[in-house]
Amino acid sequence: MKEPDAICDFPPKKQALLHEILGRIADKWTLLVIEALDGESELRFSDLQRRIGKVSHKMLTKTLRQLERDGLVTRRIHAEVPPRVDYKLTPLGESLGESVCGVWMWVGEHMPDVERARRMYDRKNGRREGE
Repeated sequence: MKEPDAICDFPPKKQALLHEILGRIADKWTLLVIEALDGESELRFSDLQRRIGKVSHKMLTKTLRQLERDGLVTRRIHAEVPPRVDYKLTPLGESLGESVCGVWMWVGEHMPDVERARRMYDRKNGRREGE
């Protein structure tokens, strides 16, 4: 990873793109879409939505369009009635998935620690669990 000072030396246009990409990766649905598509040859929109859960049709569509624009996902439209659309990760999307694998592993390893910290915080601040 580059030193923070080196990132500050980027020209403004490159810094803006960097922040946009980091924002996309860190949004609520992007990593879940990449996780759902990982290891699949293709997934239908409805299967993808079912795997992710609790994502609206509109938000999943928006996320997939952004990922397609960034070259992370491809979309294939089948000329059928009713229409069928399949999605898959591009090699660029697969490499992003590999890059963030450490984050998934960190969450899995440290979930009990985070849960314990939340309980302690909630007790200390008079909050009920889940507030």
